[in-house]
Amino acid sequence: MVFEFKLPDLGEGITEGEVVKWRVKEGDSVEEHQIILEVETDKAIVEVPSPKKGRVVKLNKAEGDTVAVGETLLKIELEGAPAAEKAAEKARESVSVVGTLPETEEVMASPKARALAKKIGIDISSIRGSGPGGLVTDKDVEAAAEGAGVAPAEKPAEAVSKEAGADRFGPVERVPIKGVRKSIAKNLLASQRTAAFVTGMDEADVTELWDLRERERKNAKEKGVHLTFLPFFMKAVQHALTAHPYLNGSVDEKGAEIIVKKYYNIGVAVDTPDGLMVSVVKNVDKKTILELATELQELSKKARERKITLEELKGSTFTISNYGSFGATYATPIINYPDIAILGTGKIAEKPWVKDGKIVIRKVLPLSLTFDHRVVDGSESARFLSKVVNYLEDPASIFIESA
Repeated sequence: MVFEFKLPDLGEGITEGEVVKWRVKEGDSVEEHQIILEVETDKAIVEVPSPKKGRVVKLNKAEGDTVAVGETLLKIELEGAPAAEKAAEKARESVSVVGTLPETEEVMASPKARALAKKIGIDISSIRGSGPGGLVTDKDVEAAAEGAGVAPAEKPAEAVSKEAGADRFGPVERVPIKGVRKSIAKNLLASQRTAAFVTGMDEADVTELWDLRERERKNAKEKGVHLTFLPFFMKAVQHALTAHPYLNGSVDEKGAEIIVKKYYNIGVAVDTPDGLMVSVVKNVDKKTILELATELQELSKKARERKITLEELKGSTFTISNYGSFGATYATPIINYPDIAILGTGKIAEKPWVKDGKIVIRKVLPLSLTFDHRVVDGSESARFLSKVVNYLEDPASIFIESA
Protein backbone atom coordinates (compact mmCIF):
# COMPACT_ATOMS: atom_id res chain seq x y z
CA MET A 1 0.00 0.00 0.00
CA VAL A 2 0.99 3.62 -0.43
CA PHE A 3 1.45 5.71 2.69
CA GLU A 4 0.97 9.48 2.50
CA PHE A 5 3.41 11.23 4.81
CA LYS A 6 2.00 14.58 5.92
CA LEU A 7 3.94 17.36 7.63
CA PRO A 8 3.52 16.57 11.33
CA ASP A 9 2.65 19.05 14.05
CA LEU A 10 6.02 20.42 15.15
CA GLY A 11 4.62 22.17 18.22
CA GLU A 12 5.10 25.80 19.35
CA GLY A 13 2.04 26.87 17.31
CA ILE A 14 3.83 26.27 14.00
CA THR A 15 1.38 25.98 11.09
CA GLU A 16 3.69 25.72 8.08
CA GLY A 17 7.27 25.30 6.92
CA GLU A 18 9.42 25.59 3.83
CA VAL A 19 11.07 22.61 2.18
CA VAL A 20 14.78 23.46 2.29
CA LYS A 21 16.34 20.24 1.06
CA TRP A 22 15.23 16.75 0.11
CA ARG A 23 17.55 13.98 1.33
CA VAL A 24 15.81 11.44 -0.93
CA LYS A 25 14.45 11.29 -4.48
CA GLU A 26 11.66 9.38 -6.17
CA GLY A 27 12.55 5.69 -6.42
CA ASP A 28 14.82 5.70 -3.34
CA SER A 29 14.36 3.15 -0.58
CA VAL A 30 14.01 4.62 2.90
CA GLU A 31 14.30 3.15 6.37
CA GLU A 32 12.06 4.00 9.29
CA HIS A 33 13.44 7.04 11.19
CA GLN A 34 15.78 7.90 8.29
CA ILE A 35 16.08 11.68 7.75
CA ILE A 36 14.34 12.38 4.44
CA LEU A 37 14.13 16.17 4.26
CA GLU A 38 14.92 19.48 5.96
CA VAL A 39 12.11 21.93 6.70
CA GLU A 40 12.63 25.55 7.72
CA THR A 41 10.10 26.69 10.26
CA ASP A 42 10.14 29.74 12.50
CA LYS A 43 13.80 30.49 11.67
CA ALA A 44 15.10 27.02 12.55
CA ILE A 45 15.83 24.16 10.17
CA VAL A 46 14.24 20.91 11.33
CA GLU A 47 15.31 17.48 10.09
CA VAL A 48 12.24 15.35 9.40
CA PRO A 49 12.51 11.53 9.67
CA SER A 50 10.46 8.99 7.76
CA PRO A 51 7.81 7.24 9.90
CA LYS A 52 7.76 4.21 7.60
CA LYS A 53 10.06 1.88 5.68
CA GLY A 54 9.55 1.55 1.93
CA ARG A 55 10.15 3.16 -1.45
CA VAL A 56 9.55 6.82 -2.33
CA VAL A 57 7.03 6.94 -5.18
CA LYS A 58 6.19 10.65 -5.20
CA LEU A 59 7.63 13.89 -3.83
CA ASN A 60 4.67 16.25 -3.53
CA LYS A 61 6.72 19.36 -2.82
CA ALA A 62 9.78 20.89 -4.44
CA GLU A 63 12.62 22.57 -2.58
CA GLY A 64 11.53 26.12 -1.77
CA ASP A 65 7.83 25.23 -1.59
CA THR A 66 5.75 26.06 1.47
CA VAL A 67 3.92 23.16 3.11
CA ALA A 68 1.22 23.41 5.77
CA VAL A 69 0.97 21.13 8.79
CA GLY A 70 -1.16 18.18 7.68
CA GLU A 71 -0.32 18.61 4.00
CA THR A 72 1.21 15.67 2.12
CA LEU A 73 4.99 15.86 1.71
CA LEU A 74 5.59 12.59 -0.12
CA LYS A 75 4.18 9.15 -0.79
CA ILE A 76 5.91 5.96 0.28
CA GLU A 77 5.13 2.50 -1.04
CA LEU A 78 5.39 0.40 2.06
CA GLU A 79 7.75 -2.56 1.92
CA GLY A 80 6.04 -5.92 1.52
CA ALA A 81 2.66 -4.57 0.37
CA PRO A 82 0.96 -7.27 -1.76
CA ALA A 83 0.24 -6.55 -5.41
CA ALA A 84 -3.52 -6.82 -4.89
CA GLU A 85 -3.36 -4.23 -2.13
CA LYS A 86 -1.34 -1.92 -4.34
CA ALA A 87 -3.94 -2.21 -7.10
CA ALA A 88 -6.73 -1.60 -4.62
CA GLU A 89 -4.94 1.48 -3.38
CA LYS A 90 -5.01 2.98 -6.87
CA ALA A 91 -8.74 2.33 -7.14
CA ARG A 92 -9.55 3.96 -3.82
CA GLU A 93 -10.89 7.41 -3.33
CA SER A 94 -8.60 10.20 -4.48
CA VAL A 95 -6.95 12.09 -1.67
CA SER A 96 -6.49 15.85 -1.51
CA VAL A 97 -4.65 17.97 1.03
CA VAL A 98 -7.85 18.43 3.03
CA GLY A 99 -9.17 14.87 3.09
CA THR A 100 -10.83 12.40 0.74
CA LEU A 101 -12.86 13.18 -2.36
CA PRO A 102 -15.25 10.52 -3.65
CA GLU A 103 -14.61 8.97 -7.04
CA THR A 104 -17.76 10.61 -8.35
CA GLU A 105 -16.24 14.04 -7.74
CA GLU A 106 -15.75 15.60 -11.18
CA VAL A 107 -12.78 17.77 -10.29
CA MET A 108 -10.10 17.31 -7.67
CA ALA A 109 -8.53 20.62 -6.68
CA SER A 110 -6.71 22.13 -3.73
CA PRO A 111 -8.59 24.77 -1.72
CA LYS A 112 -6.12 27.41 -2.91
CA ALA A 113 -6.71 26.46 -6.54
CA ARG A 114 -10.48 26.66 -6.10
CA ALA A 115 -10.27 30.06 -4.43
CA LEU A 116 -7.94 31.41 -7.12
CA ALA A 117 -10.11 30.06 -9.97
CA LYS A 118 -13.19 31.67 -8.42
CA LYS A 119 -11.37 34.97 -7.98
CA ILE A 120 -10.13 35.00 -11.57
CA GLY A 121 -13.39 33.72 -13.01
CA ILE A 122 -12.14 30.50 -14.63
CA ASP A 123 -14.14 27.27 -14.77
CA ILE A 124 -11.98 24.88 -12.75
CA SER A 125 -13.56 21.84 -14.43
CA SER A 126 -11.85 22.87 -17.67
CA ILE A 127 -8.37 22.65 -16.13
CA ARG A 128 -6.20 19.53 -16.35
CA GLY A 129 -4.52 18.92 -13.01
CA SER A 130 -0.81 18.21 -12.70
CA GLY A 131 -0.88 17.27 -9.02
CA PRO A 132 -1.14 13.84 -7.41
CA GLY A 133 -4.00 11.84 -8.93
CA GLY A 134 -4.81 14.70 -11.30
CA LEU A 135 -5.24 17.25 -8.50
CA VAL A 136 -5.63 20.79 -9.85
CA THR A 137 -3.11 23.08 -8.15
CA ASP A 138 -2.91 26.86 -7.98
CA LYS A 139 -0.09 26.70 -10.54
CA ASP A 140 -2.44 24.89 -12.93
CA VAL A 141 -5.00 27.68 -12.48
CA GLU A 142 -2.35 30.33 -13.17
CA ALA A 143 -1.23 28.51 -16.31
CA ALA A 144 -4.82 28.24 -17.52
CA ALA A 145 -5.38 31.93 -16.81
CA GLU A 146 -2.32 32.91 -18.81
CA GLY A 147 -3.43 30.67 -21.69
CA ALA A 148 -6.84 32.31 -21.69
CA GLY A 149 -5.34 35.76 -21.52
CA VAL A 150 -6.68 36.38 -18.02
CA ALA A 151 -4.40 38.14 -15.54
CA PRO A 152 -4.59 36.73 -11.99
CA ALA A 153 -5.58 39.45 -9.54
CA GLU A 154 -2.97 38.35 -7.03
CA LYS A 155 -0.14 35.92 -7.50
CA PRO A 156 0.39 33.74 -4.39
CA ALA A 157 3.53 34.76 -2.49
CA GLU A 158 5.04 31.28 -2.60
CA ALA A 159 4.56 31.13 -6.38
CA VAL A 160 6.57 34.30 -7.01
CA SER A 161 10.14 33.56 -8.00
CA LYS A 162 13.09 35.86 -7.76
CA GLU A 163 12.87 37.45 -11.17
CA ALA A 164 13.69 40.59 -13.04
CA GLY A 165 10.92 42.81 -14.31
CA ALA A 166 9.88 46.40 -14.66
CA ASP A 167 7.20 48.79 -13.54
CA ARG A 168 6.38 52.07 -15.25
CA PHE A 169 9.35 53.79 -13.61
CA GLY A 170 12.16 51.34 -14.41
CA PRO A 171 13.73 47.92 -13.72
CA VAL A 172 12.72 46.03 -10.57
CA GLU A 173 13.50 42.69 -8.96
CA ARG A 174 10.90 40.56 -7.22
CA VAL A 175 12.18 38.68 -4.18
CA PRO A 176 9.80 36.28 -2.41
CA ILE A 177 9.24 36.82 1.31
CA LYS A 178 10.09 33.39 2.65
CA GLY A 179 12.25 31.51 5.13
CA VAL A 180 13.73 33.59 7.94
CA ARG A 181 12.43 36.85 6.47
CA LYS A 182 8.88 35.48 6.49
CA SER A 183 9.24 34.39 10.13
CA ILE A 184 10.62 37.81 11.08
CA ALA A 185 7.71 39.58 9.37
CA LYS A 186 5.15 37.33 11.06
CA ASN A 187 6.68 37.85 14.51
CA LEU A 188 7.02 41.63 14.18
CA LEU A 189 3.47 42.07 12.92
CA ALA A 190 2.18 39.99 15.83
CA SER A 191 4.11 42.26 18.19
CA GLN A 192 2.85 45.46 16.55
CA ARG A 193 -0.76 44.26 16.64
CA THR A 194 -0.79 43.36 20.32
CA ALA A 195 1.40 45.89 22.16
CA ALA A 196 1.19 49.62 22.93
CA PHE A 197 4.76 50.65 22.13
CA VAL A 198 6.70 53.33 23.96
CA THR A 199 10.49 53.84 23.83
CA GLY A 200 12.53 55.57 26.52
CA MET A 201 16.21 56.48 26.16
CA ASP A 202 19.18 57.13 28.43
CA GLU A 203 22.98 57.04 28.47
CA ALA A 204 25.47 55.24 30.69
CA ASP A 205 29.08 56.09 31.47
CA VAL A 206 30.65 52.66 30.89
CA THR A 207 34.28 53.69 31.23
CA GLU A 208 34.86 51.38 34.20
CA LEU A 209 33.07 48.54 32.44
CA TRP A 210 35.24 49.13 29.37
CA ASP A 211 38.40 48.91 31.48
CA LEU A 212 37.15 45.75 33.25
CA ARG A 213 36.41 44.04 29.97
CA GLU A 214 39.81 45.01 28.55
CA ARG A 215 41.54 43.51 31.60
CA GLU A 216 39.60 40.25 31.37
CA ARG A 217 39.66 39.75 27.60
CA LYS A 218 43.08 38.09 27.63
CA ASN A 219 42.11 35.61 30.36
CA ALA A 220 38.89 34.81 28.53
CA LYS A 221 40.73 34.33 25.23
CA GLU A 222 43.07 31.81 26.86
CA LYS A 223 39.94 29.81 27.74
CA GLY A 224 38.69 30.02 24.16
CA VAL A 225 36.04 32.63 24.99
CA HIS A 226 35.47 35.88 23.09
CA LEU A 227 34.40 38.31 25.81
CA THR A 228 32.00 41.01 24.55
CA PHE A 229 29.90 43.53 26.46
CA LEU A 230 26.73 41.50 25.99
CA PRO A 231 27.20 39.19 29.02
CA PHE A 232 27.55 42.30 31.21
CA PHE A 233 24.43 43.84 29.64
CA MET A 234 22.54 40.61 30.29
CA LYS A 235 23.55 40.47 33.95
CA ALA A 236 22.67 44.14 34.47
CA VAL A 237 19.24 43.55 32.89
CA GLN A 238 18.64 40.39 34.93
CA HIS A 239 19.36 42.17 38.21
CA ALA A 240 17.18 45.14 37.22
CA LEU A 241 14.33 42.76 36.34
CA THR A 242 14.30 41.34 39.85
CA ALA A 243 13.40 44.85 41.08
CA HIS A 244 10.93 45.47 38.24
CA PRO A 245 9.36 42.05 37.56
CA TYR A 246 6.54 43.27 35.30
CA LEU A 247 9.04 43.82 32.50
CA ASN A 248 9.95 40.12 32.68
CA GLY A 249 6.91 38.42 31.25
CA SER A 250 4.10 38.40 28.71
CA VAL A 251 0.39 39.11 28.38
CA ASP A 252 -2.32 36.46 28.27
CA GLU A 253 -4.69 38.15 25.81
CA LYS A 254 -7.57 35.70 26.30
CA GLY A 255 -7.34 35.59 30.08
CA ALA A 256 -6.59 39.33 30.36
CA GLU A 257 -3.68 38.57 32.68
CA ILE A 258 -0.07 39.66 33.01
CA ILE A 259 2.17 36.60 33.25
CA VAL A 260 5.09 37.56 35.51
CA LYS A 261 7.87 35.05 34.94
CA LYS A 262 10.12 34.02 37.81
CA TYR A 263 12.95 32.88 35.57
CA TYR A 264 15.31 34.92 33.42
CA ASN A 265 15.76 33.86 29.81
CA ILE A 266 17.38 36.63 27.81
CA GLY A 267 16.94 36.67 24.04
CA VAL A 268 19.82 38.17 22.05
CA ALA A 269 19.35 39.33 18.47
CA VAL A 270 21.92 37.71 16.16
CA ASP A 271 22.57 38.97 12.63
CA THR A 272 22.90 36.12 10.12
CA PRO A 273 23.21 36.03 6.31
CA ASP A 274 19.55 34.95 6.19
CA GLY A 275 18.21 37.60 8.56
CA LEU A 276 17.88 38.43 12.22
CA MET A 277 17.45 35.58 14.71
CA VAL A 278 16.87 35.83 18.45
CA SER A 279 18.77 33.10 20.26
CA VAL A 280 17.76 32.60 23.89
CA VAL A 281 20.13 32.12 26.81
CA LYS A 282 18.26 30.31 29.56
CA ASN A 283 18.59 30.92 33.33
CA VAL A 284 20.86 33.95 33.12
CA ASP A 285 20.67 34.42 36.89
CA LYS A 286 22.42 31.09 37.43
CA LYS A 287 25.39 31.70 35.10
CA THR A 288 28.64 33.62 35.37
CA ILE A 289 29.82 36.27 32.91
CA LEU A 290 32.21 33.77 31.30
CA GLU A 291 29.50 31.10 31.09
CA LEU A 292 27.18 33.57 29.40
CA ALA A 293 29.93 34.61 26.98
CA THR A 294 30.61 30.98 26.10
CA GLU A 295 26.94 30.21 25.50
CA LEU A 296 26.44 33.36 23.44
CA GLN A 297 29.41 32.43 21.30
CA GLU A 298 28.03 28.94 20.67
CA LEU A 299 24.47 30.08 19.94
CA SER A 300 25.63 32.81 17.57
CA LYS A 301 27.73 30.31 15.63
CA LYS A 302 24.85 27.86 15.40
CA ALA A 303 22.47 30.60 14.24
CA ARG A 304 24.82 31.75 11.46
CA GLU A 305 25.37 28.16 10.32
CA ARG A 306 21.59 27.48 10.49
CA LYS A 307 22.14 24.67 12.99
CA ILE A 308 20.25 26.31 15.82
CA THR A 309 17.22 24.41 17.15
CA LEU A 310 13.68 25.66 17.78
CA GLU A 311 14.23 25.18 21.51
CA GLU A 312 17.18 27.61 21.37
CA LEU A 313 14.99 30.24 19.68
CA LYS A 314 12.07 30.00 22.11
CA GLY A 315 11.26 30.94 25.68
CA SER A 316 12.67 34.45 26.08
CA THR A 317 11.36 36.63 28.90
CA PHE A 318 13.24 39.78 27.83
CA THR A 319 15.35 40.67 24.78
CA ILE A 320 18.50 42.68 24.04
CA SER A 321 19.31 44.06 20.59
CA ASN A 322 22.93 45.18 20.33
CA TYR A 323 22.74 47.32 17.19
CA GLY A 324 25.75 49.26 18.44
CA SER A 325 27.96 46.48 17.08
CA PHE A 326 26.93 47.68 13.60
CA GLY A 327 27.71 51.34 14.31
CA ALA A 328 24.20 52.54 15.21
CA THR A 329 23.66 54.90 18.14
CA TYR A 330 19.95 55.04 18.93
CA ALA A 331 16.94 53.10 17.68
CA THR A 332 13.40 52.20 18.68
CA PRO A 333 13.62 48.39 18.78
CA ILE A 334 10.42 46.36 18.30
CA ILE A 335 9.44 44.08 21.16
CA ASN A 336 10.17 40.41 20.53
CA TYR A 337 6.67 38.93 20.77
CA PRO A 338 5.37 37.83 23.27
CA ASP A 339 7.85 39.63 25.56
CA ILE A 340 6.87 42.87 27.29
CA ALA A 341 10.11 44.78 26.71
CA ILE A 342 13.35 44.95 24.74
CA LEU A 343 16.57 46.86 25.45
CA GLY A 344 18.55 48.34 22.58
CA THR A 345 22.26 49.05 23.12
CA GLY A 346 24.02 51.50 20.81
CA LYS A 347 27.61 52.23 19.85
CA ILE A 348 29.95 53.10 22.73
CA ALA A 349 31.67 56.40 21.94
CA GLU A 350 33.87 58.90 23.75
CA LYS A 351 31.98 62.00 24.87
CA PRO A 352 32.46 64.99 27.14
CA TRP A 353 30.89 64.06 30.47
CA VAL A 354 30.44 65.86 33.78
CA LYS A 355 32.07 63.82 36.57
CA ASP A 356 32.76 65.18 40.06
CA GLY A 357 32.02 68.69 38.84
CA LYS A 358 34.51 68.50 35.96
CA ILE A 359 34.10 67.96 32.24
CA VAL A 360 36.05 64.84 31.24
CA ILE A 361 36.10 62.44 28.30
CA ARG A 362 34.25 59.24 29.10
CA LYS A 363 33.03 56.20 27.20
CA VAL A 364 29.26 56.50 26.87
CA LEU A 365 26.71 53.83 25.95
CA PRO A 366 23.33 54.92 24.46
CA LEU A 367 20.35 52.83 25.63
CA SER A 368 16.80 52.49 24.26
CA LEU A 369 14.07 50.64 26.13
CA THR A 370 10.88 49.77 24.25
CA PHE A 371 8.08 48.51 26.50
CA ASP A 372 4.39 47.64 26.36
CA HIS A 373 2.58 50.57 27.95
CA ARG A 374 -0.44 48.36 28.69
CA VAL A 375 1.65 46.60 31.32
CA VAL A 376 4.29 49.09 32.41
CA ASP A 377 3.95 52.81 33.11
CA GLY A 378 6.58 55.32 32.03
CA SER A 379 7.71 55.91 35.60
CA GLU A 380 8.45 52.22 36.22
CA SER A 381 10.23 51.84 32.87
CA ALA A 382 12.37 54.88 33.70
CA ARG A 383 13.31 53.42 37.08
CA PHE A 384 14.16 50.10 35.43
CA LEU A 385 16.38 51.81 32.85
CA SER A 386 18.08 53.85 35.60
CA LYS A 387 18.75 50.61 37.47
CA VAL A 388 20.40 49.12 34.37
CA VAL A 389 22.50 52.29 33.99
CA ASN A 390 23.64 52.05 37.63
CA TYR A 391 24.81 48.47 37.18
CA LEU A 392 26.68 49.30 33.99
CA GLU A 393 28.34 52.38 35.49
CA ASP A 394 29.40 50.40 38.58
CA PRO A 395 30.12 46.89 37.22
CA ALA A 396 31.36 45.70 40.61
CA SER A 397 27.75 45.82 41.83
CA ILE A 398 26.83 43.21 39.22
CA PHE A 399 29.17 40.71 40.85
CA ILE A 400 28.26 41.69 44.39
CA GLU A 401 24.59 40.91 43.73
CA SER A 402 25.16 37.79 41.61
CA ALA A 403 24.35 34.42 43.13
